[in-house]
Amino acid sequence: MARSERLLSLLQILRRHRHPVSGSTLAGELGVSIRTLYRDIATLQAQGADIEGEPGVGYVLRPGFMLPPLMFSQGELEALMLGFRWVQKFADTPVTKAASDALAKISAVLPADLRDELENTALLVGPRKIVDSEIVDLTVLRAAIRRERKVHLAYADGAGSASERTVWPVALGYFEETRMLVAWCEWRQGYRHFRTDRMQALTLLDARYPRRRAAMLKEWRETEMGPRRPQAARDAKSQP
Repeated sequence: MARSERLLSLLQILRRHRHPVSGSTLAGELGVSIRTLYRDIATLQAQGADIEGEPGVGYVLRPGFMLPPLMFSQGELEALMLGFRWVQKFADTPVTKAASDALAKISAVLPADLRDELENTALLVGPRKIVDSEIVDLTVLRAAIRRERKVHLAYADGAGSASERTVWPVALGYFEETRMLVAWCEWRQGYRHFRTDRMQALTLLDARYPRRRAAMLKEWRETEMGPRRPQAARDAKSQP
């Protein structure tokens, strides 16, 4: 393992622990000698990492330390680039623009050799299948999710039947051929999935929904991943 990668790994290990970790434990996880560990701790402290502790007591990293730009491994750069390429190809325009801006910021502060690694990553994303056919603004949905606000939704299902309802947006899923809103529907009194290309209109309401989104997302995941239900029940559950 290169020294820069080892220093990054040491920081990541320290971040996982809220309480002091012994030097022997850290050295064991990194596969280095205790003397090498002490040198690495001293190097990180000299670079500004707020690591407190001493031999025989343990070490803890105080919050607030920002990783220097060189602290990306080759695998991490590949993961970043693959993720950016996927977003740029399948997400809607505001998100793809945000991804491009973020990538430009990261690239601008990378050393030249790592910038080359980032730009020449040989991990590719398949062809775009989805067509941007929404007539509603997905930015409004993302705002509703972040702010835990209710949305009034006009929707037409696959058969063309129209309905209007108030929903509590929980998550927005991006797939190769479609985009899907997960929401609690006040009319159905349950979680429902709404394709964004079938939304006719939506209005962000002032009212917040009465539950925390994180708890609802966990509940939805447990519902979706629970014991297998009969196919007819699963089909009924998926209908808005």
